[in-house]
Amino acid sequence: MDVDPNLEVVALIGSKEGLCSIARAFINEGDRVLVPDPAYPVYANGCAVLNGGIPIHFPLYEECDYLPNFKVDAKGIKMMFINYPNNPTGATISLKELKEIVDFALENKIILCYDNAYSEISFGDYKAPSILQIDEAREIAVEFHSCSKTFSMAGSRIGFAVGNEKLIAGLKKVKSQVDSGPPKYIQLAAAKALETYAEENPPGFIREACQTYYRRIKILVDKLNSLGLKCRMPRATFYVWAKCGESSVNFVKKMLEVGVIATPGVGFGNQGEGYIRFSATCHEERIKEACERLKKLYLGAQLLHS
Repeated sequence: MDVDPNLEVVALIGSKEGLCSIARAFINEGDRVLVPDPAYPVYANGCAVLNGGIPIHFPLYEECDYLPNFKVDAKGIKMMFINYPNNPTGATISLKELKEIVDFALENKIILCYDNAYSEISFGDYKAPSILQIDEAREIAVEFHSCSKTFSMAGSRIGFAVGNEKLIAGLKKVKSQVDSGPPKYIQLAAAKALETYAEENPPGFIREACQTYYRRIKILVDKLNSLGLKCRMPRATFYVWAKCGESSVNFVKKMLEVGVIATPGVGFGNQGEGYIRFSATCHEERIKEACERLKKLYLGAQLLHS
């Protein structure tokens, strides 16, 4: 799609900063902010609470493929955050389902912040949609991207937001008084990376990275399921969301005793309790070794927590 680079685009010091800054631009004391549960904690904390807003959680359920069902009172909702491909669950969304979210936001006059940080890390024939593929989205939405995920530029802190002109203007106004933008040399590096795309087609090194993530995740999913930690093969992201069947904090503590680290699901919200998020960001041999160590949590064929 074509956008006005002066009015509809802004460079960010990583997408995390942009998410917090747009909330700072528009959220006032007492405003209600819709956030998923489980979700990236920044939506509720850095975006809502730190601006005096009230986070209103809507649950994402495994049996509904972690897609939103907005059975909430939309009165007084000022802003909402949506994230697909999803962190922490790895869930994905179709363009049709995304349009339903846009329609909900339009109907209730809600600012829609779409966190699309993992859009380029997908497998097979799945291609993550942009919310701006929906024409009406430009009336109420801003999409956030992260070069950390796409180009492995995490330490460089560079991302960008694209969307509604008035919302981008508000984001820029806050940023002009809080930061001075990413260093120019980092912006030039990110621009060079983006230029490696041939229209919508990612360059070879990104396709290769996705294949690497897929191989790692496949090993992890197969091993975890064989151990009794039930999980699905995701179509995007580098996360595996596994059911541990007990307190996620307690289970992670047991994992630490055998030298394996993962994130307790409850850290992403109440709906994350009983789950663990694994990241497939280690080499295949280390993933295999981690799974071998997890076998120590078993007594015979029975999990230690059962």
